[in-house]
Amino acid sequence: MESLVDVSHLLGASNSTNSSSTELTYGFVSCAVSVLFYGSNFVPVKKIDTGDGMFFQWVLCAAVWTVSLVANIILRSPKFWPLAMVGGAIWATGNITVVPIVKTIGLGLGILIWASFNLLMGWASSRFGWFGIEAEVVGKPTLNYCGAGLCLLSAIVFFFVKTDVQRPAVSEETPLLIDNSANSSSQGSTDDSWVDMLPPLAKRLVGSGLAVVAGILYGFSFVPMLYIKHHASDPGGPFSGASQFDLDYVFSQFSGIFLTSTVYFLIYCAFKKNKPQVFPKAVLPGFVSGVMWGVATCSWFLANHYLSPVVSFPIITTVPGLIAAIWGVVVFKEVKGLRNYLVLILAFCLVLAGALLTAFSTL
Repeated sequence: MESLVDVSHLLGASNSTNSSSTELTYGFVSCAVSVLFYGSNFVPVKKIDTGDGMFFQWVLCAAVWTVSLVANIILRSPKFWPLAMVGGAIWATGNITVVPIVKTIGLGLGILIWASFNLLMGWASSRFGWFGIEAEVVGKPTLNYCGAGLCLLSAIVFFFVKTDVQRPAVSEETPLLIDNSANSSSQGSTDDSWVDMLPPLAKRLVGSGLAVVAGILYGFSFVPMLYIKHHASDPGGPFSGASQFDLDYVFSQFSGIFLTSTVYFLIYCAFKKNKPQVFPKAVLPGFVSGVMWGVATCSWFLANHYLSPVVSFPIITTVPGLIAAIWGVVVFKEVKGLRNYLVLILAFCLVLAGALLTAFSTL
């Protein structure tokens, strides 16, 4: 009888180990899909005129919401939590800075900077339990701290990379919804926005500053969802019984993204006296970009579930910067010169070391 008990105990331990291994596999595969799509999702629009970016961000957010609708149908319509929409609103606020960032400091450097500050806010809020969410515990906290620190250090290094951002050589002659008679003297430069008028140093400072703001807002966008999950066990509370599966909140959060984006676009239209810059050629690339972002974020939700945010945040917020930088160097020629290449290589090493230490901290 005693041997049977021992065998049963061993079998239970073996099943638990297999389950844990499977969850880790799901988590890291989700991370891989997420970083690939995050690092590449702005590539379709890099050579496309987007004007001041307000129309583009609305198209992108419409595509993001479409992805969440498909996910909601697949998940059989889990409960809708309005508080999760606040996270979407926070993200959409950061997203309106994307086009000015790309125009001033480039795709690669922009993603690298905002991703690093995204990491700082998201990792810290999960690790230390900010804003009423539960503090996450990892098996090897020293490795986790070192990994997050190296990823943050890489952000500082990236500030020393000088970029050479070129405007598209071929642009649409005029956007839709612009009065040609009132703008006949400027038809050749319809893609101009306020950032195009800035001198080089001001562009660098403005672009870097906006990237920092975007990263901070992106980092806080998961907080409402984590708050709901943390308070699901409160008896009689407003979030009692809430799902612990992160993907169940994707439709709520993405609905907040699209609603906020639409409000910003309508305010912009009113400010422009119903003459917004609407570039037709940006529609399809913008939609593709939004679908890629939506898939990447759904994968991030899965990574949060299987690995926990304190592990997924450092990986998913920094590795896409490597991919974006590769696009920027190899395809778009945004970074030139031996000095800049050496600085990028140093930053790459810091990011990879940080991501690996963070991954090992959960093993």
